Amino acid sequence: MLKTLPALTLPTAAGTLEPYRLTGEPLVVRAPRVPLTRTAFAAAHVVSDPLRERNPWDTRPAVDWDATLHFREGLWDQGLGLAEAMDTAQRGMGVDWPTARELIERTMRAAKAHALRPCVASGAGTDHVPLPDLRDADAIVAAYETQMEAIEAAGSQLILMATRALPAIGADGATYAAVYRRLIAQAREPVILHWLGDMFDPLLAGYWGSHDVAEATGTVLAIIAENPSKVDGIKISLLDEAHEIAFRARLPEGVRLYTGDDFNYARLIAGDGTRHSHALLGIFAAIAPAASQALEALAQGDRATYDALLDPTVPLSREIFRAPTRFYKAGIAFLAWLNGYQSHFIMPGGFQSSRDITHYAEVFRLADQARLLARPDRAEARMRTLLALHGVE
Repeated sequence: MLKTLPALTLPTAAGTLEPYRLTGEPLVVRAPRVPLTRTAFAAAHVVSDPLRERNPWDTRPAVDWDATLHFREGLWDQGLGLAEAMDTAQRGMGVDWPTARELIERTMRAAKAHALRPCVASGAGTDHVPLPDLRDADAIVAAYETQMEAIEAAGSQLILMATRALPAIGADGATYAAVYRRLIAQAREPVILHWLGDMFDPLLAGYWGSHDVAEATGTVLAIIAENPSKVDGIKISLLDEAHEIAFRARLPEGVRLYTGDDFNYARLIAGDGTRHSHALLGIFAAIAPAASQALEALAQGDRATYDALLDPTVPLSREIFRAPTRFYKAGIAFLAWLNGYQSHFIMPGGFQSSRDITHYAEVFRLADQARLLARPDRAEARMRTLLALHGVE
């Protein structure tokens, strides 16, 4: 049984202070006992090395490679795949392409040595070229090709990440189709497409050539239909459950819908008895024990256990991904610190300052209630340290 610990004093969104006692019995981290029936990629963050950070707002991040890879190995040990060098890793918000490339190469070496030979898919984009230099479709394709070549050389599957360059040039649907047609055709293996909503990145507004979601949906579905054997699936992060359900019903046979909906993933992954979504989620890195064991239960036909494990994580995820959603990475790193995957709460570019102490207090409460504080005594001690820095003692 969890021993009784002294109450913490936690701030609330109303500006008050309230006592809180830990109540959750932590889940035991373990591997699934049966093969999973959903493909699940967890998008993992990068752990900074705070003793080597220099001018963190202006220069490349100093990465603690040992801690970064240890975190990934923990996900693999629980039967999850890895989405590497995505927005969760602060790609485009502190992590540049040279760092991302090194991350991918190191991760793939570790994955090849891991006993479970986990699935890894890595994000290819255009972020190594300044936006003003990406003036037309040919330049954008060439930028993608540079990153695709490096990722395939490392041995990873490709995720064709949404690029800020296409909205920046005002590309229409025909231009998107021309760009993606060329990229999909030349990939060695089936790719994962990526539709990231502007709540995650305002510079992606109007992706697929239209601000009208129905029109954009038609464009990307037509792109997939042209060459479905070369498209593994599409990750959609629009936080719109109804749209995702309707979209996956229109996909060609064999093309997966990878939910990126960090608000509604539990129902979307469970499915409606006819169709279901797979997962490519930032929140899975933060809730890995619950996610892994819930997916195990689902594979065994045990919907009640699935719901009991995953439903309590949804309020936690909604808090981590609340508006402004683009700051969600701070909550992911915060939980990694509480759970001992890193010895500090420092992020590339000082990104930990993007959320306030009331947010972190609520994440702490909800993680406890979802049974996701692996060692409550350590989590409480670290929470007290953060509270003291904010004048709460």
